[in-house]
Amino acid sequence: MDDPGANISQIDRFDRLILDALAEDGRMTVTELAQRVGLSKTPAQVRMRRLIAEGYILGFRAIVDPVKLGLDHIAFAEVKLSDTREAALREFNAAVRKIREVEECHMIASSFDYLLKVRTADIRRYRYVLGEKISSLPHVASTSTFVAMETVFDTGP
Repeated sequence: MDDPGANISQIDRFDRLILDALAEDGRMTVTELAQRVGLSKTPAQVRMRRLIAEGYILGFRAIVDPVKLGLDHIAFAEVKLSDTREAALREFNAAVRKIREVEECHMIASSFDYLLKVRTADIRRYRYVLGEKISSLPHVASTSTFVAMETVFDTGP
């Protein structure tokens, strides 16, 4: 297996500045980016394109306020699987990606196998998502839920 941290040394200080600037404001122009990191426009653009091509920048998107859309109920679901062989994990991973209410899915080294962040309009909708979607995923043996009472901070996607 490849070392996931192996490429980190291949980026320099300017690359890091570009990544930090774009993470803060992905809509800035190349001219603004160049000024911010202390390069001229062409080198900044070349570096940005390279960072995209090499997978350091995965994409650009609008960050939407879920609360304004009426999606302010957050629950965390622990999921324990009945089978944790590679084929079962692949099946679960593929299926959970299709549930739009699941914002995050993490494989966990614990007494359970996955932790899901689920965002819905309210507890009734969450109950439906848990009962009809999450519990129906391949190899799910059991679930346990923790409901967030308040989001103190969220660094976002």
